[in-house]
Amino acid sequence: MSLYPIALFVHVSGAMGAFISLGIWLFGLAALRRAQRVEQVRALAWLIIMASPLMVGSVILIGLAGFYMALSSWGLATPWIAVSLVSVVFIGPIGAFVLDPHMRTILVMTREVPDGPLPAALVRRTHASFLVTAADALAAILLGIMFLMTTKPSLAASILVMAIASVLGLLSSIPFWQAARKQPPETAVDGTHGEADPFLRTTIWTRRW
Repeated sequence: MSLYPIALFVHVSGAMGAFISLGIWLFGLAALRRAQRVEQVRALAWLIIMASPLMVGSVILIGLAGFYMALSSWGLATPWIAVSLVSVVFIGPIGAFVLDPHMRTILVMTREVPDGPLPAALVRRTHASFLVTAADALAAILLGIMFLMTTKPSLAASILVMAIASVLGLLSSIPFWQAARKQPPETAVDGTHGEADPFLRTTIWTRRW
C-alpha cells in the first residue's frame, strides 16, 4: 500500500488544525481588545495559549507530510513546493515566539492583580498592535500556501502569490495601528462607566437578528 494517501490525509489534517487554532487566535485577540476586566483577559489569554500547541503540531504535520509527498511524487525542486516549504518555515516561529510568549506574559500579569477593571499595563498589553499584525500575516500566508497547493503555479507565480498574501496580511492590520496611535491606552479601564459587558455591544458580527 502506498503511503502517499496517508501522507495526504496527515497533510490536510494539519492544515485543518492550523486554521482551527488560527481562528481561536484571531477571535481571541479581537475579544482581548474589547475586554474591560481582568478576569475576562485571564480567560481569553488562557484560551489562546491552549490553542498554541495545536498550531505548532499542525505546522509540524504539514511540513513532515508535505516533505514526504514532495520527495515521493513531485520533487523538492518543484517551484510551488519549494515556495510552500519556505513559507512554512517562515510562519513557524510566529506562534511559538511571538503570540504564545506575549499571551503567557498577559496571563501571568492577570494572576498578579485582583479581579476588576484592567490596570493600564494590561490595557497596553492587550491592545498591542503587533499581535494582530502577526496573526493576520499568519492567516494570509496560510491561505497563500493553500492556494499554491491547489493550483500548483510556476515559480514566478508562486512567489507573486506569497508576496501578495504577505502584503495583504500586513495591510489588514493597519486600522489597528491607526487606532492605537489615535487612542493610546494610558489609563486603567473604569468599570463604573460605559456598558456593563463590552462583549454584548452590537456590531456587524454581534447583531441580534
